[in-house]
Amino acid sequence: MNTRSLKFQLIVWYAGLLTACLALLGAAAYVALQGYLVGALKQSLLRRARQIAQLLVEESQHQGLARVGEEIEARYAPGLNDRFVRIAVSNGAPLYISSPLQQGGLSASAMPAPAWPSTVESSKEVPLPGRRKMLLVSHVVSTPEGARFLIETGAPMDDIQDALRQWMLFLIAGLPIVAVVAAGGGFLLVKRALLPVDRIAATAERISSQNLSARLPLAQTGDELERLSIALNHMIERLDQAFQYSRRFVADASHELRTPLTVLRGEIESIAQEPLLAPEWRDRLGSALEELERLVCIVEGLFAISRLDAGEAQTEWVKFDLARLTAATADQMALLAEDKNIKITCGSKREVWVEGDRARMKQVVVNLLDNAIKYTPDGGKVSLTVDARQGKAVLEVEDNGIGIPPGALPRVFERFYRVDQARSHHGQVEAISTPAQGSTFRIELPLSSAPGNNGTARL
Repeated sequence: MNTRSLKFQLIVWYAGLLTACLALLGAAAYVALQGYLVGALKQSLLRRARQIAQLLVEESQHQGLARVGEEIEARYAPGLNDRFVRIAVSNGAPLYISSPLQQGGLSASAMPAPAWPSTVESSKEVPLPGRRKMLLVSHVVSTPEGARFLIETGAPMDDIQDALRQWMLFLIAGLPIVAVVAAGGGFLLVKRALLPVDRIAATAERISSQNLSARLPLAQTGDELERLSIALNHMIERLDQAFQYSRRFVADASHELRTPLTVLRGEIESIAQEPLLAPEWRDRLGSALEELERLVCIVEGLFAISRLDAGEAQTEWVKFDLARLTAATADQMALLAEDKNIKITCGSKREVWVEGDRARMKQVVVNLLDNAIKYTPDGGKVSLTVDARQGKAVLEVEDNGIGIPPGALPRVFERFYRVDQARSHHGQVEAISTPAQGSTFRIELPLSSAPGNNGTARL
């Protein structure tokens, strides 16, 4: 796929934007999940710390602090519930430390020393061996007697880390799948959305000056594509009208010029035949008559072109041997080549049958030979070859003349440049030229079966 095409860019933007949005949503969900799980654990630890603080105050008023540890073990069993509890007095001495945790065997020795917070309640994450973490909550309580105690409760964050790790793995594994699905869905959506554009482009490729009556299909969607199709159809309609006007003008002008030119030619010929006319004036009239003949040929050509464009010219489609036609035409043009001492060779290994207008095809060969002789210096050579290749009849005219400049080579098949009649035979014309070395013109036509064979299908 073309990476610079609109379809590719839309697919990339669609898939990229959808994947980026899902990635941001997944990252936001990760942060939210982390905040929720840590917050829930923090609130649980704070409730436990407050309960222990209340127990500590009650024990200090009734039975003293000697039985605080026994009451905590009896009521809450921190070690069995994977909770860490530590109580320190104001001078830093420990009053109570829970037993090692049931999971992982975490003991008090792995915990940092008590640190009195600046506020009544605080929390922090404490790193543990093996890339583990513990959430540690601190709560400061004062007894009626004025004693201050630091109560710390903590719990490993293994479950939270596992949940976050699974969510991250889900995102890493799911995002590529989402990207592929988004690209596939985007391709289908863009292809369906641009289908009217493909139809418009395909129809536009088939429209030429010969069928300007054709129109682009309307999407019937009421969107920009429909408005574009309507605007382009209006433009094609205006072009059709302009072409029709131009063709009518050429046809009318060439038709009107034929009569005065014919009269003028007759008058000049009549004057030239006067016996009392001076030889000098006779030569001038002969030169003028030659120029007049050229002008007549130009007008006749314009008239023929206008009839072809209007579809009024009558053509006779027959089967003929292109090799024989080319050889006969080369013989007829031999006298023209002899004046410049140019050698014409014509070769064909076999009969090559085509179907079309024999007269116009001969005109093509005449034009090619005439140009080759005209632009080949004295003593040069021109060769013609006719052959059948891959189901096509191929005619090649090669010379060693002056060649065609690279800038003019793309225009040699424009009307009024040179050979144009091959187009009406559903053929292709190609020119290969090197300045100062020569040119080769190649014409390819659909090959036809010989008249003696059954059927007329193209080979």
